[in-house]
Formats: sequence, C-alpha cells, structure tokens
Amino acid sequence: MLTVVARPAARGWECVVDADGSRHTVGVRPEDMDRWGRPSETPEGLVARAFEFLLRREPASQILTFFDLADIQRYFAEFDQEIRR
Repeated sequence: MLTVVARPAARGWECVVDADGSRHTVGVRPEDMDRWGRPSETPEGLVARAFEFLLRREPASQILTFFDLADIQRYFAEFDQEIRR
C-alpha cells in the first residue's frame, strides 16, 4: 500500500511517503509540478505516480529515505519521459 501526505515547505512541499512498510520524504518544488504535474494534480498525486515508477524498478527498502523529486531522473533517465504520460 502507498500513502502520500504533503505539507508546505520552504521550497515547495515535503511529501512523506509510506510504501510497503518503509517511510520516505520527497521534496517537491513548484518547478517539478510545472514540469511533471498533470492539470489540477496535487503534489501527493505527482509523488504517488513517481513512487509507482520507482517501485516498478526496485523494492521500497532500496529507495532513498530522503530525496528531491528531480533526483529521480539522475538515477533513471527514462523518468522524465515516462512520468509525463
């Protein structure tokens, strides 16, 4: 099960993700929402889609506990293209 809770932060939002018993914190900037968010999508929705992308590639226990959303494309070049679908 995947749950995401966002709260405002200095640079946008800080999203706490619970995925398969592990907890992660993802920073989301307004530019991330502009680049990858869908119309009317919340930060929670974008981060949930990003985590589903990650979970298709590795178990939750291997995902970093804290990172910025934009960091994903450094590890997975296909993220930018796939998240826009």
